Amino acid sequence: MTKRRDVLSLGGATVIAGTARADDARRIDFESTPAGALPAGVTTALTGGGGLVKWAIVEDASAPAGPKVLAQTSADRTDYRFPLAIFAEPSAADINVMVKFKAVEGEVDRAGGIAVRLTDKDNYYVVRANALENNVRLYKVVAGKRIQFAGANTKVASGTWHQLGLEVRGSRVEVFFNGKSLFSASDGTFAAAGRVALWTKADSVTHFDDLIIKPL
Repeated sequence: MTKRRDVLSLGGATVIAGTARADDARRIDFESTPAGALPAGVTTALTGGGGLVKWAIVEDASAPAGPKVLAQTSADRTDYRFPLAIFAEPSAADINVMVKFKAVEGEVDRAGGIAVRLTDKDNYYVVRANALENNVRLYKVVAGKRIQFAGANTKVASGTWHQLGLEVRGSRVEVFFNGKSLFSASDGTFAAAGRVALWTKADSVTHFDDLIIKPL
């Protein structure tokens, strides 16, 4: 029997709720947003320094839910520079987020990440995968200062789609990579509800697609 799929609108994207209630799980593929535009309900911000961020919908024929993806295309080489694409909804403390990303270019860095419990551009948890370093690391950003508290080495290929996941429940944080649990850690710095964001670093040109956000 075919499972019912509810298709809704969220931030100018197509949202497929699958078997979960639409309020519980949101799948965003960006297909209904015109190329060159920013999806409604998404705002941009910058942690650190450097020039303006450049987030927009671009076309990528290789995209898993494609051909449209949300991309950060600024090649500003400032090292301590973290562009954010922040989603207005949902705001939650306990949440599971998964996204497919492709590291396209970058000389200083070539990374893609997920931020959760974001209260503003300078306070959040973030997991990021880096194709230049072949690792996945977990940070908390407190008053704009990035502090690593867990991580693991794993192959992150440039020009290849990978899936990155982050789940927070209370003080427990678990990281997933390509469908498998990679590591977990505990931290109590941020406990309140916050928003979800996509994240890059320095001159990383990164494509994102097939975003799933599920409050727990």
